[in-house]
Amino acid sequence: MQSSESNFPRVVISALRGGSGKTILSIGTVAALRARGNSVAAFKKGPDYIDAGWLALAAGRPCYNLDTFLLSAESIRRSFCSHSLRVDCALIEGNRGLYDGIDLDGTTSTAELAKLLGAPVVMCLDCTKTTRTMAAVISGCVRFDPEVAIRGVILNRVAGARHESILRRSIEHYSGVPVIGAVPKLNREIFPERHMGLVPTPEHGWAADSIRSIARIAAQHIDLEAFVRIAREAPPIRGVCPAPDLERPPGQRATGQPALARVGILRDAAFQFYYPENIEALATAGAQIVSVSPLRDESLPELDAIYIGGGFPETHAPELAANTLFSRRLREMVDDGLPVYAECGGLMYLGEELVLEGQSYPMAGILPVSFGLFKRPQGHGYTVVSVEGENPYYPRGTEIRGHEFHYSRVLRWSGRERDLVFRMLRGAGIHGDRDGIVHKNVLATYTHIHALGTPDWANALIRNAVAYKAKRTGS
Repeated sequence: MQSSESNFPRVVISALRGGSGKTILSIGTVAALRARGNSVAAFKKGPDYIDAGWLALAAGRPCYNLDTFLLSAESIRRSFCSHSLRVDCALIEGNRGLYDGIDLDGTTSTAELAKLLGAPVVMCLDCTKTTRTMAAVISGCVRFDPEVAIRGVILNRVAGARHESILRRSIEHYSGVPVIGAVPKLNREIFPERHMGLVPTPEHGWAADSIRSIARIAAQHIDLEAFVRIAREAPPIRGVCPAPDLERPPGQRATGQPALARVGILRDAAFQFYYPENIEALATAGAQIVSVSPLRDESLPELDAIYIGGGFPETHAPELAANTLFSRRLREMVDDGLPVYAECGGLMYLGEELVLEGQSYPMAGILPVSFGLFKRPQGHGYTVVSVEGENPYYPRGTEIRGHEFHYSRVLRWSGRERDLVFRMLRGAGIHGDRDGIVHKNVLATYTHIHALGTPDWANALIRNAVAYKAKRTGS
């Protein structure tokens, strides 16, 4: 069904490269618009949890990921349209440089997403130690692909009024693109960084203060009226933009449909990397979502399945290791046949130990594998896996697209090769060219999946949960 509301005010914020400051400016713009009474839908291009978490906090609503490698064009349009209805503006934060993709044609680039959604682009420019050259750069970006509608520029890390004046006059004169903001160099670190992203919001109590600070900076130095005007000038979305089911919002079952199973989600400062669509897909498939925490809870409630996402278990290794009551109960439930699906950090937690700087921290002890942490990423980027072994969730022959980002790697693997059921067609995986450890009804992998790109995943988890519930209750 085609939506009758195909005019969605929208803007993509992009940059020339990663590290230009577009995430902070995106967060600030969302928060500043919201502070003045605008409703904003936030999206993040690419496979990312941390930036999306900050954008969600700034917008006061979930941030959804739009990724042309993981999702089909139809899925992206459907997700964008369903989450952008009746908002004043949708802001999509790009990743890396505007035209950076996985091949010569720029596949998976922010530019390709902007074209898919017909969204105008505002460029965030790191202007450190440069002036007139930026006019040449923006002119080149405009001409590189005329189908990409670059409609504005925000100058970032500006040294002063004279620096701003030269940049503004040069860019507008030579490229014809208006400068709609100029943000000075910030004197203090509002958002500290870890690894390759911002620190996750659940890890500190000053997140709200940080949002307010950057919102004030954005309101002072960005022309928000011009930003919204660019968003409103976006054309109707090309092609069919499917209308959402207004009777059943995302993540809700049909009226009167009872929950089929209780699914535990490990959610705390150690495990926080979940796409909203994944949780929503489980709920739609029949899950009653129950949040549990190996950091706070001494045991586990009655559950029919568990989903453990990624995160930073290494930053909480002592606490995880100390909570032996929780891990013992989890082992007992797994031995009894509890279905568990784990990704990345969840995989690490299910192992025997986590070694940090020579210190060993016992983990749940369910999988025969030990992990160590390193200073450089051991796996980073998109993955493609072929399902070659028997497992509770995917038929053999299934090809799954996902992504991985981990600083850990296997130090010791004492399991059987046949228990690694994924063959890596792209990416690092767990051991050799393999990924996906199976143990009873557990499947644990470094690969993160997106429910919209792997639509059978949620139904498979619920199917296993229902079977386990029937065995557990005798019904």
